[in-house]
Amino acid sequence: MLTQKATTGLLALAALALFPANAAHASGTTAVKEWTLLVYLNGNNSLDSFGPMDINEMEQVGSLPNVNVVVQWASEERGDVERLLVQKDNDTDNVTSPILEHLGSVDMGDYNSLVDFVKWGVQKYPAQHYFVDVWNHGGGWHRQADGVEIRDISWDDTSGNHITTEQLGVAMAQSALAIGHKVDFYASDACLMGMAEVASEMADSVAVYGGSQEVEPGPGWDYAGLLKGWKAGATAADIGRLLTQTYVTSYQGGSQGDSEVTFAAYDLSKIAAVYSAIRNLGTQFSHLSTTDRRKVVTAANGTQTFTYSDYGDLLDFLGLVQKAGITSITADVYKAVTDAVGQFVIANQTTSSYAKAKGLSIWLPHTMSDYNSYGSRYAGLNLNKQTAWGSTLQSLLK
Repeated sequence: MLTQKATTGLLALAALALFPANAAHASGTTAVKEWTLLVYLNGNNSLDSFGPMDINEMEQVGSLPNVNVVVQWASEERGDVERLLVQKDNDTDNVTSPILEHLGSVDMGDYNSLVDFVKWGVQKYPAQHYFVDVWNHGGGWHRQADGVEIRDISWDDTSGNHITTEQLGVAMAQSALAIGHKVDFYASDACLMGMAEVASEMADSVAVYGGSQEVEPGPGWDYAGLLKGWKAGATAADIGRLLTQTYVTSYQGGSQGDSEVTFAAYDLSKIAAVYSAIRNLGTQFSHLSTTDRRKVVTAANGTQTFTYSDYGDLLDFLGLVQKAGITSITADVYKAVTDAVGQFVIANQTTSSYAKAKGLSIWLPHTMSDYNSYGSRYAGLNLNKQTAWGSTLQSLLK
């Protein structure tokens, strides 16, 4: 069942869809294309040198007849922020795309800056569909960058700010209002963002979501491969599958070299079934004996994880629980989770070291001490509100 907040948001989006933002663009600078790709490239940190590398990859192909490729590029070394319309060139060493605007100093760790960029892109480069890409460091929903401060995504070392998981959800909700319909595709060119907790925050405002369960190597996505494979008439699901394939393939001796990586795309219209299945699984867990609860915690300890011991693959965890032989949990409970996640994850690809990764991570703390480190914040996340997963974890770890 939708919350009042979610229902209100959907009604607002439906109302705006009757009068889409694009209808006001008769005097815009470009004709309406099928897609606009908006790359929020935050180089105000240790990834700065990779920014021009990725823009040069985009310039190998440039904007397409059906796709505007627009970048808001912050560079710590350069000390300012520019907006570019990516155009094809033959110079692999220098960024030559025309600068549309010099913005000077912009806090790229402020979610309002991301919203402003999307609004500007909608006004200047109207399209039927929008793909928002946040390029930066990422940490899922609770990475501690320095052992003290939690920084989720878009770390701006010049301001000291970052965008939290909750703020990212707000940013996509406001972006959807600016567009007049859901953001067609959101994906993070950043580490550890292939999590149920992160995707859930934008479930009401984004159609398809993409992210990596594991850390991403510095070069990030294969932008040239993505743009070369982008066909006219592509849907958001098509782009999600294409991005998943080109990214992982590029690290298997391809354009980005050899590294162990993961990537997945989710159909957020299918998330309600995931909520229901996880909630039901949690109910089953809460009624287990002490012995069986320990079996579940042992399964969590053996689950495929990603950089942090408490970021676990949901389906790998489920499989280990099922193998533990807990007789009070019936086969249909496991099947409901497997089927729901199978419909939700529309693309998943990994290199060989992550064969057990099925595309969707979830929080799996191993001790009550681990839970207590983040439990109060977790209580406010949408995934927990929809599934009571935090309460389930407490019942298992007590």
